[in-house]
Amino acid sequence: MQGWIKVYTGPMFSRKTEELLIELRRYELGKKKIALFKHAIDNRYGEEYVVSHDGRKMKAFKVSDPYDIYKIGKEYEVIGIDEAQFFGSEIVEVVSKLADEGKRVVVAGLDKNFLGKPFGAMPLLLAIADEVIKLTAVCPICGEPASFTIRKSKEQQEILIGGYDQYEPRCRVHRNVL
Repeated sequence: MQGWIKVYTGPMFSRKTEELLIELRRYELGKKKIALFKHAIDNRYGEEYVVSHDGRKMKAFKVSDPYDIYKIGKEYEVIGIDEAQFFGSEIVEVVSKLADEGKRVVVAGLDKNFLGKPFGAMPLLLAIADEVIKLTAVCPICGEPASFTIRKSKEQQEILIGGYDQYEPRCRVHRNVL
């Protein structure tokens, strides 16, 4: 099998995790040995699973060090990584090395933070990917495609784990409307 890097990106609530899980299930049906990883800080839906907002779920390895993804992932044919923006810049080296060794790597992550700025190592992952799928959500104000995520609270730290309680997708026109 030839190595390949595929990245699903876009704002929150744009189906990134759902698409990741669907793709991994397809590989699983094709009898490929798959491993899914999530960052240890993401405990929204429990410790052992990656869960999409629509309720799809799959068992996952919980890690905080990207090199653990390499150590575990090298034993698998297909590696999935959810919420890649939470990992440090080492994630780029790990993903690249796995693909160079013939692994299929499927990544999901936010391309922009709540301020509309590039988020973590995602710009570098997008640059090295063989395929990028940029998804949109729906702006709840106008119903148009949303490519931004706004934070509803006044918290200013870049990483704040949350769902609809903390965040909302927005279109370009309504990204600054609270």
